[in-house]
Amino acid sequence: MSWREFWNRENSIYVNDRHRTLHDDRIARDIAGLVGAPDAAVLDFGCGEASGAALVAAKCGQLFLYDAAPNVRERLRLRFTRVPKITVLGADGIDETGDGSLDLVVVNSVLQYLERAEFEALLDQARAKLKPAGRFVVADVIPPDAKATDDILALLKFAFQGGFFFAALAGLVTTFFSDYRELRGTLGLTRYGEAEMISLFAARGFSAKRAATNIGHNQTRMMFVATRA
Repeated sequence: MSWREFWNRENSIYVNDRHRTLHDDRIARDIAGLVGAPDAAVLDFGCGEASGAALVAAKCGQLFLYDAAPNVRERLRLRFTRVPKITVLGADGIDETGDGSLDLVVVNSVLQYLERAEFEALLDQARAKLKPAGRFVVADVIPPDAKATDDILALLKFAFQGGFFFAALAGLVTTFFSDYRELRGTLGLTRYGEAEMISLFAARGFSAKRAATNIGHNQTRMMFVATRA
């Protein structure tokens, strides 16, 4: 099984509905905070279920959603088909947008599931699609020295604040025996250091820097903001 196949089917990555709701709301609020202008064209690449997309759409002119999993894309179409400001992209993803048409591209919690060559290709695509002053944001990047306990502690803190602490404890036990843990062990998660990320951006015509905070609850991971050099 590949990571794409994993995300294309039902999974137990969230411990309960409250976890999913609070997670998606936090992500949506953080992405909305990155929108620079009310008429901005924004792409959420690798958006997942994006249940908070309406919040982001309210802050911009047009929101494009893309996920590599076909089943997720179909659910997105059904959910947002009557929302004029939200466009769900098809299998070609970012290539379906016009060159120089986007003000903001956000890639959150995706990089760990991509091979390096896939990320380099995405950098080239994003540079072509961004406006001259557009921004490319890559978030939830796992540093090389990150430990599984970092993710566990971040989740438990989020769960305690969100009122689903005991469900999170039970969810950790479930995850231990899940396909996710098995895939994480066999396929691994792609990791990057801060200097390596900035170098990769520069090699593809971007000027990038690490942001002070990450999107979402896990602040042990990194976020980078890049503009065309």
